[in-house]
Amino acid sequence: MSASATAEHPADAHANDGKFHIFVELAMILAVITGAELLVIYVPFPNSLVITILMALSAIKFMAVIFIFMHLKWDKPFCTILFFIGLILGGGTLGALLLIHGAKDSQPVGPAYEEQV
Repeated sequence: MSASATAEHPADAHANDGKFHIFVELAMILAVITGAELLVIYVPFPNSLVITILMALSAIKFMAVIFIFMHLKWDKPFCTILFFIGLILGGGTLGALLLIHGAKDSQPVGPAYEEQV
């Protein structure tokens, strides 16, 4: 873009500068959330609470990234709905897998796991 084009549309150049600051601020927020996730892992909480906190923080990071870095904040609402459907399906699948594998009566099956007499 030439200098004359920027001079003709100073609002566009200023809007891009504002978005840059938003990107930097979001990157800092994501770094803080990642640090919080690392801290949660080492705090002696019950496993179910740790997993719940990590899933909530991951969902927050996911929404922040799709809204800002993927420009959904400035895009059509239909695209945002598609991403939320993916988040709900992924979260539901993860929750179901955690319930299946965390069941008390869940035991591995197969000859490698049979007791040797």
